[in-house]
Amino acid sequence: MVTILLVMLAGILIGFAINRFPRMIKLNDRLISYAIYLLLALLGISVGLNKTIIQNLDKIGVQALIITIGAITGSVFTLWIVYRVFFNSGKNEGV
Repeated sequence: MVTILLVMLAGILIGFAINRFPRMIKLNDRLISYAIYLLLALLGISVGLNKTIIQNLDKIGVQALIITIGAITGSVFTLWIVYRVFFNSGKNEGV
């Protein structure tokens, strides 16, 4: 846990230091995208190697679809409430 916090702190300090260099910010954005792609590929490989997941993919797929639809619906509803409460300052009262 301490290692994770130290790495996070180092990242914050590096981010604060490179904040003045637009080229470094663009490079950082590109590196983040590539890191996410790599992590997704590695996750896909680990799922593909897991025989239990592959054998039960039909059952897991239906459950994942239900959970995904519920999560999206809950997120949209929550954001709608947050928008109405905090960001709709008297505009569109008739809506």
